[in-house]
This record gives sequence, C-alpha cells and structure tokens, in this order.
Amino acid sequence: MSLQQIALVTCQSLGDYTNNADSEDERLYRFLAEKGHQISFQVWDDEQVDWTAFDAIIIKSPWDYFDKISAFYTWLDKLEALGCRVLNPVQTLRWNADKIYFKDLQAQGVKIVPTVWLEQGSTFDAAAVVKAIGQDKIIIKPRVSGAAKNTLAIERAEADNYTDRLNALLQEEPFLAQPFLEQIKTQGEWSFIFFNGQYSHTVLKTAKSGDFRVQHFFGGSVHTPEPPAALLDAATRIVEQFAADCLYARVDGVELNGELVLMELELIEPFLFLSTSDGALECYYQAFLQLAEESSVYCD
Repeated sequence: MSLQQIALVTCQSLGDYTNNADSEDERLYRFLAEKGHQISFQVWDDEQVDWTAFDAIIIKSPWDYFDKISAFYTWLDKLEALGCRVLNPVQTLRWNADKIYFKDLQAQGVKIVPTVWLEQGSTFDAAAVVKAIGQDKIIIKPRVSGAAKNTLAIERAEADNYTDRLNALLQEEPFLAQPFLEQIKTQGEWSFIFFNGQYSHTVLKTAKSGDFRVQHFFGGSVHTPEPPAALLDAATRIVEQFAADCLYARVDGVELNGELVLMELELIEPFLFLSTSDGALECYYQAFLQLAEESSVYCD
C-alpha cells in the first residue's frame, strides 16, 4: 500500500455529541494505525494544517460544519483546488450539506418524507404549512443542520405560538417542514451503513420515553435487529444511485406501510456504529483500500 500519511478529519470539540456513545473516532484511529498507516487527527478549520502533506483525507467527524457552513464550503473548495484525495468526494460533501438534495432523490423515485421548503427571508405561515403537510404535528428544522439543531416539533394547536421564533430563524437561513412520523416513536429509525457501495450493517435507533430525537446524545438507544429485506433493498438502491463512490454512506429512514421512507442520506460525518458489528471496521478498511488504490491523485 503506497499511502503514507492519512488525515482523519474532525472538529475542535466533539462536545456533548460523544455522550453515551462509543468513542468511534478513537476506535477507527487505532484500527488504521495497527494496519501500519501513519494517521493523525486534523481539525478541518485549523488554518495551520498543510493539507498537501496527506496522501488521503478521510472526513470523519467535522460535527460543527453546519454552524460554520460558509467556512466549510470554502474549505472544500480549497481541498478541491489542491487536488487532494478526499473521502468522501468533495462534490458529494458539498451536495449533501444542504437538504435541498432531497429534491434530487425524489426526482429519481426515492420515497422521501413529504417536505415543505421555507425559504430564507420568508414569513412563517403556520396554517398554510400545517395544511400543506396534512398532519396535526410537524417537524421544522434548518436545511443545513445536524444533531437536531433548531429542530422543533410543533402541534397544530400551538403552531401560531412559534411564528415569531421561526420568523427570526428564517432571517438567518432556510428551513424545511415535514410531518412528524409516529413510527419514529413507536418503531424507531433505521440506519443502513455502506462502505464503498457495499452493505455492512444496520442499526435501529429508538428515542427515550417522551422524546422524538433518536440521537444517542439525547438519550436514544441503539438496537441491531435483522432488517426487513424490502427496507434493505430500498437503502441499497439509494446508495447505488447517489453514493456508489463513497467510502461511507448511511441511509436513515422509517418503515411506512412496508416501505422505506427516507429521513436522511448521510454522506458527510455520520456516526457509523462501528462497534455494533464485528466485521464493520474491516469492511471500512477494505473499502478504503479499494478507493485509495483506484485514485492516483495526490495533493500538490
């Protein structure tokens, strides 16, 4: 293997995101180091980093990118201009950062959660949004977001109470509104993990009692049941269409009438639940080797 220096990209502070979670970054770091690679953690927005020093740049946990999205886009442009070998590809990261990518998926027949787009600078019309979605409870979140930041669960009867808050938020960035799916509370949310387009493992995330957020740092729990074949097939088709050249991909969705309804296609910095499957780290590594050997482009 010709690669000498590998950057494992993270952020300045993982903060509360690591609460109640396996230290996945450290686990991956140790595994790659034991394979004989020179690997180091690098903070994506550290201006002192010389990205041309690395033979491969693995995007792992830049978990604050959505708080600094303009800087993140600028950094991606820099990596692209330098010709760096980046996994996942820069163009994929840029596309996946804004949830407007849902429109691309829907145009290709992917079943997504019905979505109302709330443009930056617009005025929140509670009655119109609730009517368009057709349910009594809705979820509103930024188009560029993560970790449930500024994510609101709103009942029809109280929607008007959020008008001032949402109008203020809409001055800063665009949002989207979706129906609250009871399946998230009653059944959980599925995550299907793929490496270089190949299926690796599945987890089912459930929220703690009284909450709707399934993330582990909000008290959610993780299970590893055998996924229904129809859901796995649907997730596989999504990856084949939109993430076949990605080192990692995570397809998040819920089961509705026996079908997978997509919640997120995570291609930037997803937690990969590497500790839940005995073969996951090796699958990740083999995917890395395949992609690294296919490309001969180095930073210069």
